[in-house]
Amino acid sequence: MFPETIETDRLRLEVRSPEHVDLDECYRICSSDPGIDEVTEFVTWDPHETKKETLEFLERGRERFEEGEAATYVIYPREGEDGAGEIAGFGGFGVDWEKRTATLGTWLRKRLWGRGYSGERAAALAEVAFADLDLDVVAVGHHPDNEKSRRAIERYVDRLGGRREGRLRNELVYADGTVHDEVRYTISQSEWRKATT
Repeated sequence: MFPETIETDRLRLEVRSPEHVDLDECYRICSSDPGIDEVTEFVTWDPHETKKETLEFLERGRERFEEGEAATYVIYPREGEDGAGEIAGFGGFGVDWEKRTATLGTWLRKRLWGRGYSGERAAALAEVAFADLDLDVVAVGHHPDNEKSRRAIERYVDRLGGRREGRLRNELVYADGTVHDEVRYTISQSEWRKATT
C-alpha cells in the first residue's frame, strides 16, 4: 500500500525497519548523537537507553507499515549531499483511514538542521498521501515553543497550499507523562492540487 522507498532530489526514504537500518548506528544516533537532547526536547520520545529500545522502535515501524497504520521512513541524504548514506533522521505519517487524514511527523539530527530536508520530505509524503492514497487531508503539528519546527512547517505548508488551523489543548503526551498543547496545520487535497499544478 505504501511505497517501500521514496526518492526526492536530495533524499532517499526507506521503510523504518531493522532490514533498512544499521542497529548500532541507529542506537548511537538515538541515544547519544551530538545535540540529541535538543532533538528530543519537543518530541514525544526520550533518547534511547538500550539497543533493545532502538530495535523495538525499528520493529514497530515495520509492523505499522505492514498493517497500513503508518508509513514511517529512515531518511538518508543522497549522493552529492554532505552526509550521503548516513542516517539523517526519521519521518513519515500515520493514517486515520476513517478521517481520511495523514498526520506528518519527523525529526532530524541536529547537524542536518537548516537544509530544507523537512520541507522536501513533507512535499514527497504529501504527494503519496494525496496522489497515491487519495486521502483528503494532510495534517502536521508542533509544540508551541518549538520555533525551529514552526518556521519549517509554516514554509512548507504555505508552499503546499495549506494553513494554520490553531492550537489544540492537551494534544501531545510526552514519554514522561506530561501533556502539552500542539499548534496544528492542515493541507487539503484540493489546496495541494492547486498549489502544485
